[in-house]
Amino acid sequence: MPYRWRVASETTAGGPATDDQSARPRAAVISNPTKQGIDALRAAVERAEERQGFAPSLWIDTLEDDPGKGMAREALDAGVDLVIAAGGDGTVRSVAAGLSGSGVPMGIVPLGTGNLFARNIDVPVNDPDDAVVLAFSGADRTVDLLVADVVRPNGAQESHTSLVMAGIGIDAAMISNTNPELKKRVGWLAYVDAGLRSLPASQPFRISFRMDAGRHHRSKVSSILVANLGYLPGNIELVPDAEIDDGRLDVVRLQPRNLFGWLFVWRTVAWENRVLRKSAFGRQLMDLTGGDRHRAVAYSRGRSVEIDIDGEPQEFEIDGDEFGEIVSAHFRVDPAALTVRVPR
Repeated sequence: MPYRWRVASETTAGGPATDDQSARPRAAVISNPTKQGIDALRAAVERAEERQGFAPSLWIDTLEDDPGKGMAREALDAGVDLVIAAGGDGTVRSVAAGLSGSGVPMGIVPLGTGNLFARNIDVPVNDPDDAVVLAFSGADRTVDLLVADVVRPNGAQESHTSLVMAGIGIDAAMISNTNPELKKRVGWLAYVDAGLRSLPASQPFRISFRMDAGRHHRSKVSSILVANLGYLPGNIELVPDAEIDDGRLDVVRLQPRNLFGWLFVWRTVAWENRVLRKSAFGRQLMDLTGGDRHRAVAYSRGRSVEIDIDGEPQEFEIDGDEFGEIVSAHFRVDPAALTVRVPR
């Protein structure tokens, strides 16, 4: 599906670039002060400001108890024309939540290890200078957000925003078990180590779910994921039909019957998603093997999904960050809620 976008130009919400600094557009840079490379980031931003005719940027540091949402709202109150989130997935996700519905574009300078959202929208993840240039001069693309309303074991209710995908079950346990020092050294490969340690101890659990307030379905799963985007690090295409701007969310149920069943999960991801689903003939071959109900990986699509967990609470993650245990969740898509800077 073609996405909705417009090319950033010299004329913005702040007016055309002129010698009068008050009339020039202005950006805000929201960054985690503990990240390495902040001094180099400031220099790159200054160069981009001069080239694109921007006034000096507003710099706002994130806080331990607020990784960016409040700062994004502060930037909006200041009337900026562009907000740049400089940090990891948590900073980008939190800034996006603060900008939701504003129409002010968000640029991304990845300074984390996973950088899931940046990878999915082709933002350079290994070159901060190029990412800064893209933030100031790229195209504006309007994308969806996922909103997750979750209930904790003690009954507390929380609302969170997801850019890529959220998961309940073994994927969240894997993230919770990831060694932080190993993650700093090898990045997303640390999740492989955590997965190998988590898989033998994982136990399937039962859920009740329903799409778009329809009828309830029951399933025994090892994990259930709700996705806005389909790719994981390593170019793993977990959700081949996911589109970031289609107004839909994609639900993936991982339901291997035993440890051997994980081989069928891997076959689905590595062979069916990357090869068979790409052609009509391949999809016909998949249909001959039976419906999703009996598959190790099952897919559903809609605008919302309600999930209730039977039995013990389960680990929960959003965009590769652990979020503790929950007993239920209601996900809904917020269509065209965010504008992001992407390559032209």
